[in-house]
Amino acid sequence: MSSALITRRLARNGIAPAQFLIAVCVITFFALIALLSPVLVGDDPFENHFSVQGDVARYQLPSTEFPFGTNLYGQDVLQQTLLGTRRTLIIGLVCGLVVMIIGTVIGVLSGYFCGVTDAVLMRITDFFYAIPFLPFSLIFVHFFGTGLLSVCSAMGLIFWRTGARVIRSVVLSLRERQYVKAAKAAGASPFWIMRFHIMPGIAGIALLYGVFGAAWAILTEATLSFIGMADAVSISWGLMLNQAFANGAIRFAWWWVLPPGVSLTLLLGALFLLARSLEGLIDRRLAD
Repeated sequence: MSSALITRRLARNGIAPAQFLIAVCVITFFALIALLSPVLVGDDPFENHFSVQGDVARYQLPSTEFPFGTNLYGQDVLQQTLLGTRRTLIIGLVCGLVVMIIGTVIGVLSGYFCGVTDAVLMRITDFFYAIPFLPFSLIFVHFFGTGLLSVCSAMGLIFWRTGARVIRSVVLSLRERQYVKAAKAAGASPFWIMRFHIMPGIAGIALLYGVFGAAWAILTEATLSFIGMADAVSISWGLMLNQAFANGAIRFAWWWVLPPGVSLTLLLGALFLLARSLEGLIDRRLAD
């Protein structure tokens, strides 16, 4: 589907194309930062800087040397903010893909085959609905570590639930369409039908819940980092806020708190706008 067609359909749904374009531009901006930050500012966010007198450059106000100032440890806040973008986007991308894949597979299989398959898969989904996410994440990272893989696994195991249920409900409708019944009568296999007749109908919904999963993953990673359950050797926006809070700097060192806080707000806001645009487009297609 071309960008011009997406824009026209968004406009028909009462959603300003500017909303979609702003979301894409903001996400692209952060993606470029994640790719280029090691080249622009180096790759050591924990480097300590010193003043001309040889003292640690603690709590330096924003200046030409340090545009975002420094923190308690004399570390460049701009450098940490830029490098923290990489971890945040990796977590969002990986978790979004995991949520989309698991939710799509379970939703399609459950909705298409029904019967015992549907009952088993939906009871598994209900089981994961009963798990409180934050306590589960705390226990998971306690046993498996605070590395990137552990954090992504903890979030990916939970966030697929709602997408699976919504996709299942759509598949239940699609399997009753005449073209699906015609394919069955012609002897097409279930997996051929799912590949060519069911998947195109639920691709947009799967993408929508992938975006939602990415947003929730980014927010949850920031929460885990803020409460001290993050990898201390990998900088992230949540870890920056945790360090500022632990040292009481939230009260006076605004330059330490504002960059990661604003970055989180902008990225999550862009993901919300993108999801809202996709939701409007999907609603229109389902109505048609």
